[in-house]
Amino acid sequence: VHGDTHTVEREIREKSTGSGFAFSTLYTYDGMVFTGNQTLVRCAEENKLYGECASLKICVTRSTTHHKFVEASFPPDYFTFVSSFEGGADMLFNGTCNVIAADKSQIRWSELVHNAIRDGKYIRGEKTMTKEPLAMVTRNTDREFSDIVNCVLQALLFGQEQGLRKDLSLCPNHTDLTSHDASTLVFMNAVYCVGNYMEIFDGDPNEWKMNQINRGTGMLYSIPFGNVENGAAAETAARSGMLEKIKSERFFTCGVVIPDDFEGDITRSDNLVGMSVDYCRTLSAAMFIGDSERVHFLNFTNT
Repeated sequence: VHGDTHTVEREIREKSTGSGFAFSTLYTYDGMVFTGNQTLVRCAEENKLYGECASLKICVTRSTTHHKFVEASFPPDYFTFVSSFEGGADMLFNGTCNVIAADKSQIRWSELVHNAIRDGKYIRGEKTMTKEPLAMVTRNTDREFSDIVNCVLQALLFGQEQGLRKDLSLCPNHTDLTSHDASTLVFMNAVYCVGNYMEIFDGDPNEWKMNQINRGTGMLYSIPFGNVENGAAAETAARSGMLEKIKSERFFTCGVVIPDDFEGDITRSDNLVGMSVDYCRTLSAAMFIGDSERVHFLNFTNT
């Protein structure tokens, strides 16, 4: 549930497990920062490795997106891998490392590190080095369970948007659930019994920025690809039965939702319909080596 960065690579094939996963709606945007000795944090941010920066030693958790960033940015002598954030924090305090690379939320939630920053022993860097869209992760073989997890998250977001808060008078303290049908679940119980997104999210509102409720501002933020050189992930995608079927038929069918009162040719439209058409064409170009016209459009109405 906590700290899993959504990347395209992990949807297809996560390296350590060899399997793809399903991701919920993103619940927070985090990012990696350097924390530790003031001078050496600045060195890490500027990727300076000589002079006063020659003693830089970064601790970073293995098999994370931070691992990939640090490994690609620094020579091996300047970093060491640890098994967990807690292990990295211990090595920072015992002097094995003088800087740790971790999410801002991990730094904030670590009482030991947070107190050391507050007391002036260490600093948290000002530069966010990576973007980490965090989501809940489930097996991609159980779509219903994945939907339930996502619906709980959507209820928390809806609660904040509508001003609904934790209210134990509305929280049932028993269960009489006899059905195993997901449609019978009351997802708003998550809000009434535990709290809305704002109540649960333990963070500084001044740092929310992209994590605020979207009230029509049109925020768009792309999901990171992950390791685009992951040959195993590419091979897994290439074995997809649907992808092979589409390529063998030399075209694919793409559905476009149109308003009930829409008239005209969707291929010449703009606004949301035109965006959908263009998205279908980008998929065509991706699958057919640049040919954006190998697509048949199938219209759906809002009703």
